[in-house]
Amino acid sequence: MGRTLIKELPIEERPRERLLKYGAECLSNAELIAIILKTGVVGSSVYDLANNVLKFAGDLSNLSSISVSELTKINGIGNAKAVELISAIELGKRVFFSGSKLREKFSNCGDVYLKNKDLFYLKKQEYFYCLYLDSKKELIERKLLFMGTINKSIVHPREIFKEAYRLSASSIICMHNHPSGDRMPSKDDIILTNALVEIGRIQQIPIVDHMIFTNDNYYSFYENGILGNEKVL
Repeated sequence: MGRTLIKELPIEERPRERLLKYGAECLSNAELIAIILKTGVVGSSVYDLANNVLKFAGDLSNLSSISVSELTKINGIGNAKAVELISAIELGKRVFFSGSKLREKFSNCGDVYLKNKDLFYLKKQEYFYCLYLDSKKELIERKLLFMGTINKSIVHPREIFKEAYRLSASSIICMHNHPSGDRMPSKDDIILTNALVEIGRIQQIPIVDHMIFTNDNYYSFYENGILGNEKVL
């Protein structure tokens, strides 16, 4: 069977025209990706590229954590197309988090883990997020602040608290992952946490917790009584 070129399809069957006529929800995953990628390359139609992306990901949910370097392993996907696709995925995640979860409230540390573990799932390097909470302990914003190597994140406290002031946050929950799968805090984790707690006390924006995520478990400084905070989760 030969390649299917967009220009060879009847106008009413082309992805952009179908979206305009029926709405985005009526398009297949491959059609949506084809619209983002725009064009094919020599030897591969844009439909071929879209289907290759889906095959490479294995599962649609895996696209949420795919990287530029991984996408460019697909024949026909260069940096430009990879960046466009990842930008669209990231925008979708931000819309989701800023909409349905904007005023999310966490009942305990396990709840924080369950509602945020997908941010770290199968990540191969460390990601450092902060949850900024209002006076009711409701979520204002979750923000990725730092990405590190596989075994170390470079975290600047000033960036953490700068965002807190920008958002008028009343408290902060810090989260990062251990790609190794070991949920226990390292010496660097403990030093960083103690520094953040002290700065939080001075700034009157307390660090409610610092949690370490793995794919199937977590460690909470708060639950282990290390932060010295009053009961807040």
